[in-house]
Amino acid sequence: MDVVLWILQILLALAFAASGVGKMVVAKERVRERMPYVDEFTQGQLRLVGLVEFLGALGLVLPWATGIAPILTPLAAVGLAVTMVVAAGVHVKRKENFAINLVLLAVAVVIAIGRF
Repeated sequence: MDVVLWILQILLALAFAASGVGKMVVAKERVRERMPYVDEFTQGQLRLVGLVEFLGALGLVLPWATGIAPILTPLAAVGLAVTMVVAAGVHVKRKENFAINLVLLAVAVVIAIGRF
């Protein structure tokens, strides 16, 4: 089970790190091409969401890997799960597909349960 959780943690961390960095460093106008929902947010809000995603990605891996405050890993998974619930709400409001949010939510929940 530990190996499965590690695989899920790494995959989810990679997904959120990539998404987070993209939202933090790429101009909103360029992000809009791939993610039209960004119209709902200011550039600052988008960067904040990116920062939350990036820090969540770090929290999924580093605490558990280093043994320093490992409780932060399941807490990071819970935080990312909440982020996906909010993201799904934005997509529902805009009548967009939110299936990927549900998949990421499910993976985060599995990690949180497995690591608590």
